[in-house]
Formats: sequence, C-alpha cells, structure tokens
Amino acid sequence: MSDDIPPSTSAQKKGWFDRVSQMFQGEPQNREELVDVIDDAEMRDVITEDTREMIKGVLEVSDLRVRDIMIPRVQIVTLNIGDSTDDLLKTVIASSHSRFPVINEDKDHIEGILLAKDLLKFGFNQSEEAFSIDKVIRSAVVVPESKRVDILLKEFRSNRYHMAIVVDEYGGVSGLVTIEDILEEIVGEIEDEFDHENENECEIRQISNSVFSVKALTPIDDFNEEFNTNFSDEEFDTVGGLVSHAFGHLPERDEQIMLDGVEFTVTNADNRRLIQLRVKFLEPKVQSAS
Repeated sequence: MSDDIPPSTSAQKKGWFDRVSQMFQGEPQNREELVDVIDDAEMRDVITEDTREMIKGVLEVSDLRVRDIMIPRVQIVTLNIGDSTDDLLKTVIASSHSRFPVINEDKDHIEGILLAKDLLKFGFNQSEEAFSIDKVIRSAVVVPESKRVDILLKEFRSNRYHMAIVVDEYGGVSGLVTIEDILEEIVGEIEDEFDHENENECEIRQISNSVFSVKALTPIDDFNEEFNTNFSDEEFDTVGGLVSHAFGHLPERDEQIMLDGVEFTVTNADNRRLIQLRVKFLEPKVQSAS
C-alpha cells in the first residue's frame, strides 16, 4: 500500500519525521546554546518573534532577585491608617493605582493593603462612621529582597495575590513588587491609557540606589542634568540614539553596553527603535528632586 502514497505526501511525511527527530538530537548543554536554539527556531518561522522574546524573558526572570525589579521605597504611594475617607479617596484618585500599602507612622510600619475598589464604594457622601478601614484592609505579604523572582511569580499565582512588600536584611521596608512588575520582565512594558497620557512625565524612574529605568526618548541634556554625566548631544538628541550608535546596530532586549562607566541594558525594543533602558552606575546615584 505504501506504493499508492503520492510522492508529495511521502516527502511531507519524511520532512515531518525529520523535524521530530531533530528535536531529540543535539540538546542544548547550557544557557547560550538554548538561546541559540530559540533564535534559530524564530529564524525558521517555528515560533514568532514575540514568542522568542517571551521565552528569553522567562529565562531572564530565572536569574533575577526581587531587589532587581522592585519599586523602591521612595516611590511607594501609601495611605495613612489615620486619614479621613476624603483624604484616602483623594490619594487613590490622584495616583490611579489599584492597591496601596496602609501605614502607621511611617513606611516601616505597614498595617496591610487596601484595594481601591474596596474604598471607592463608600463614595464621598458617606458619613465617617459608615467607613472603617479595619473592615476593608487586607493582610500584607512580605518577601525578602533576595527572593528569586520566578519563585515569587509562582506564589503570586498559587495564592492569588498581586502585591508584596519587600524588606531588607534588617527588616526595614525597601520597596514593593507586583505581579505586573514580573510580567513586564517577560513580555515587556505593559502600558495603559494612563501611561500614554503621561508618557513624558516619567522618563527616568529609580529602581535602586544605582539602577534606573530610562525611556529611550529621554533627551541627553535631561539625562546629563539628572545624573551629572557628560554625554555629547552633538550627533544625537536622545539616550536611545546614543546607545544605538554605540552598539553599531539596533540592539535587542537584554543586550548590554558600557559607556563612560555607565552600563546600559535594553529592556524593551521593537524592530524599529529602542523603547526602554535600564541604566546602572558603578557608584550609587540618588535621583534629584526634579
């Protein structure tokens, strides 16, 4: 009966068996070889470019610690447990966040987490007696800076919580981390309509004492003023242009380059331009108040 199989069908069948057999040959022995296999799969149209980047993002997350991606203490928007309902609502609406640490005295004394939806239902016209923060506050999850990000993601999913308070080795609050922060490491920046409305307001965001997230469209003049650096703006107007020229090609996500003692890592890019960079200084920097 095999003689009755059309030649084209036989060729297709053979090709399919060849591809399957290749999957079990030459297994990658290290991270670099695995990345090469992923890149080759994208070149052969086995997977899409977006899929390739997500797989690489998953590999990157396995090497990260919570301290690498957390929102630093200075940028945490908190609610004070003693504030009135009106004051709480004003902070919630102004920040547009969905979850807030509730503090007592300072950020080292966190009483719990308040969801905006639990507060907004009380409205502005309810009497103060109708609202008690004790009725809506939720327990805060606390994790150490050294916790692996991939393990935290698994805990986020299994326990169905979305935010954790990050503490240092002395027990002080050093930041917070959300499930969105982890997902952005895998799929890239997640923006909503509020982000687009304010896309020029947060060109530089502090991650730690020496690490910053910088939009590629940040003017070089602004970057120099912020960090007291001396990068030339004669040929390029933006940090992204400066970095792309230094690479000599349009870099992809996770590519790194050192310029004048400053490490630039591409954290988000498409096939036309750089979008976001992670900037690491050899000496700790403190972002200016501007």
